[in-house]
Amino acid sequence: MSRAFVKEPDGDTPDVLPERPVSPHPNLLTRAGLAAMEAELARLDAAHAAAVRAGDKPAIAATQRDLRYWTARRASAQLVETPAGTGQVQFGCTVTIARDDGRKQTFRIVGEDEADPRQGTLSHVSPLARALFGKAVGDVAEAPGGDVEILAIG
Repeated sequence: MSRAFVKEPDGDTPDVLPERPVSPHPNLLTRAGLAAMEAELARLDAAHAAAVRAGDKPAIAATQRDLRYWTARRASAQLVETPAGTGQVQFGCTVTIARDDGRKQTFRIVGEDEADPRQGTLSHVSPLARALFGKAVGDVAEAPGGDVEILAIG
């Protein structure tokens, strides 16, 4: 078998990184989430410039990919102000729930890019948040892992 027309890798091309998937859901953000997104874009701009100065091709490729992702997310961002005392669970609210096993949990419903359950924030597209939207204190919602009762909304 002839290998005359097979392109050999030249060693200069960085590995192609897969694109970061962009969510199909509305890109809702709190004010803090928007500020964090803009800080991440600034950090990536600086990291990309440093990689270019250093001639670091893998770092250039990585920062370019991340800049494409965050630029697309920034372009589709929709700032949602935290609601004041509506009495119903909605985006931006802090919610305290009681689970069937007696555990109490408090979290704030935020955008996908700012959600971190370990820090007490939950994505608005998560199954639990979706189950709670529109509910009021005292309501019970069917959620993954069992029913939850809403104890407080802030």
